[in-house]
Order: sequence, then C-alpha cells, then structure tokens
Amino acid sequence: MKIDAVEIILYVTNQELSADFYAAVLHQSPTLHVPGMTEFAVTESVKLGLMPNACIAKILGNKTPNPETGTGIPRCELYLMVQNLEEEFNNALLAGAKLISAIAERNWGDRVGYLADPDGHVIALAEKIRS
Repeated sequence: MKIDAVEIILYVTNQELSADFYAAVLHQSPTLHVPGMTEFAVTESVKLGLMPNACIAKILGNKTPNPETGTGIPRCELYLMVQNLEEEFNNALLAGAKLISAIAERNWGDRVGYLADPDGHVIALAEKIRS
C-alpha cells in the first residue's frame, strides 16, 4: 500500500464550535466547511477533519457504539510539533482549550504540554528539546 495523504477525522458534538476552535488553534480558515464536514490542511499531506457525531452515527449504524456516548472521554491525541511552543500553548488556552498538563520536558526528548479540545480530544503541543 502506498499512502499519498492522511486525513484524521475527529467526531465532534458541535461542528461550528469545533471549527472555530481549530481555526484559532491552527491559525487558519478551513479548506472545506459544509454541513457534516470541516477540513483543515495541517500540512501538504495531512488534513484534520471535523465531523458531527450525528453524521458519523448515520454511517456507522448500529455496528458500533454511538460516538456521542464517548464525548468528553479522550479518544485520540493530536501530537503537533510546533515552533514557539509557549506562544502556541497560550493561544490554544485562549481559544478555549482545557489544560491537562503544563509544558514540561518529557523523557522521550520533547517538551510537551497537553490540552483538551471542546469534545475532550487530547492535543499535545510539542517541540524537540534543544541540546
């Protein structure tokens, strides 16, 4: 298999609230914003999608638990390597992110701070530790 691009889709309670939140955190407008899907171009080959719980529930039917039952439960982590870590971390807090863990040096070689978006998805903002 050859993968040309990646799109990570988060299931959200309120598409408009989440779109506004991620527009502020990512410092960009969505590349697609229609009822049922919002997309952001994170990099040239990575997109972040936001799909309302109700929309994905129609697709999944009764084959899986309804995603609404997991709202607020951390179901994924977006690990974003950024420049100006402190500035971006504070920007996310101002956008409404919930603080999970302050920025700290981690034993895997990164400085990372952990936040949660309006639906409880974990956002890790990180930078490599400079030696």
